[in-house]
Amino acid sequence: MRLPARTYRRRPHPLPGVSMKTAHTRPVWDDVTAATADWWQDPVADAEVIVVGAGIAGLSVALELARAGKQVQVVERQGIGAGETLRTSAHLASALDDRFQTLARYHGEAGARLAAASHAAAIDWMAAVVARAGTDCGFRRVPGYLFSCTRDVEDLRRECRAAGAAGLAVELQAEGIAAAPALGPVLRFDDQARVDIGPYLLALARQAREAGVRFARGDVTAIEGSGRPRVECRDGRGLHADAVVAATNVPAHETGATWLKQAAYRTYVVAGRAPAHSIPDALYWDDGDPYHYVRLRMPPGMDADEVEVIVGGGDHKTGQDDDPGVYARLQEWADARFPSITRYTHAWSGQVLEPDDGLAFIGADPDNENVYLVSGDSGNGLTHGTLAALLLTDLVLGRDNPWAALYAPGRHRLLSAGNWLRENANTALQYRDWLASVPADALAGLARGSGRVVRCGVHQVAVYRSGDGMLHAHNARCTHMGCVVRWSSEEKSWDCPCHGSRFKATSGAILNGPASEPLAPFDLPQQEVVRDAGPDQ
Repeated sequence: MRLPARTYRRRPHPLPGVSMKTAHTRPVWDDVTAATADWWQDPVADAEVIVVGAGIAGLSVALELARAGKQVQVVERQGIGAGETLRTSAHLASALDDRFQTLARYHGEAGARLAAASHAAAIDWMAAVVARAGTDCGFRRVPGYLFSCTRDVEDLRRECRAAGAAGLAVELQAEGIAAAPALGPVLRFDDQARVDIGPYLLALARQAREAGVRFARGDVTAIEGSGRPRVECRDGRGLHADAVVAATNVPAHETGATWLKQAAYRTYVVAGRAPAHSIPDALYWDDGDPYHYVRLRMPPGMDADEVEVIVGGGDHKTGQDDDPGVYARLQEWADARFPSITRYTHAWSGQVLEPDDGLAFIGADPDNENVYLVSGDSGNGLTHGTLAALLLTDLVLGRDNPWAALYAPGRHRLLSAGNWLRENANTALQYRDWLASVPADALAGLARGSGRVVRCGVHQVAVYRSGDGMLHAHNARCTHMGCVVRWSSEEKSWDCPCHGSRFKATSGAILNGPASEPLAPFDLPQQEVVRDAGPDQ
């Protein structure tokens, strides 16, 4: 049966400033939107420093610059933590995910030592924020345990030597952990930490505001470097500053510094409950590809005889290898290694940017004068975002910083060229989707809550059927570099398989960059607009 014209309509894009999360699923962390709803003002046209983005990186940089005496304005499209910060599992580690054998190969032993020291400094900086907050924000110093999927003691021994050479307190426990025997041999790292990112982010924002940081609502579409850089907003306003920090996870302005040197991945998380003290309080991660990661949490109000167990993994490139069974497999993996978990309560995902050499891009944008970047979290987004506060404050103030060359966005590491070639070859392959031809009459079988890319003439069209049976059609051409978007069944979004941009299914609005424009609405020919069979289809 055909759908009458009156029930199919194009819906407008959200107005700038309307809060919109980057994913459909919901993490365990408290949202901070309501607590900060009355903070937002119109942006002022001139500031000493403009920070674009109000996640962990933007707020940390803003606070440190304000403490240094700078007049700082944070410009944010949605709200505090509305990007990826509140989708983390909130591990705080100086024992970095990319392993110190790898980091020493790419950056030298001296670079590996600087990487370990900078992330340790970030954890200390966060501890100081917590101490000033008057609440613990769930912050705890805990050990970290790396274990082998294959119980390869020799590989653990090699990593132990590399991590020790980088300055970490690490030891091989060949006998494993008595309370978690399924893990087998482990490396134990001291002085790691965890935090509840919701209350921490709120404490960080409050301290920034108390230090004089101005919070302004604005949808930034471009940043142009110069003696006084210009920040352009979607409503046509132009803002100027002595320095601009782009802390939007992935740069949304024109720069060649990072986007060919990092790839977007989707990572998945489940949270369950276990009896208190059945699992030692620590960080855990394995050497798989993709690897798994685990931590504990004791949220306020939880029964004292229970603990929350947060388990992550299942990573794949954004827009590729859609995997509806990923959450079930994470639970199976966790049950095999932590059998005391009794039930699962949450599941969510987040976006991770993987640089080709394992470390974030933090520093001066080589393509834009007086513009600074924070991007490429590499799975350690909270500590990378925090150390950016220390590094960028020095750079903005004209001071030397020992980490500057290590994290410089313009760097090229010859030894990581293989990763660069592999990721960019994969990206190029995704453009083959333009040759695909799924006829529009396939929409007849499109279930509610599902999306499909179909061909209408020369156009590839992304079509989503919402829960009310309505069809929402958009040009499937990603507005960043023209790749055809793909449907994410986990997050109910349109994801670009080339560079990781993501768009809302109903409106085409941007969920993740580097795209700076939403998907264009598409008017389906009336003969292609068909009714679904109903909610039970």
